[in-house]
Amino acid sequence: MKRERRKGLPPVPGELEKLLNNIQLITLRELQNFGWTVELVRRPLFTTPVPVLKSPDGTKMAIIEEDGAVNYNPDIVIR
Repeated sequence: MKRERRKGLPPVPGELEKLLNNIQLITLRELQNFGWTVELVRRPLFTTPVPVLKSPDGTKMAIIEEDGAVNYNPDIVIR
């Protein structure tokens, strides 16, 4: 299992239901039905965690915004 370097936390926590809001969870489940997988969850201070997803073929990334919208062109840098 990969670990997040700065805090020692796993990149995909086991308790997604506790971290994400209901709208994010609904969107996540819908995307998982199409083969998208959770790559990591960004956990910025004082804001809602942001799940980062990988496409079924592994070539695209997307994030689920706090309102449940899917951003297929996120402005994020993955190390």
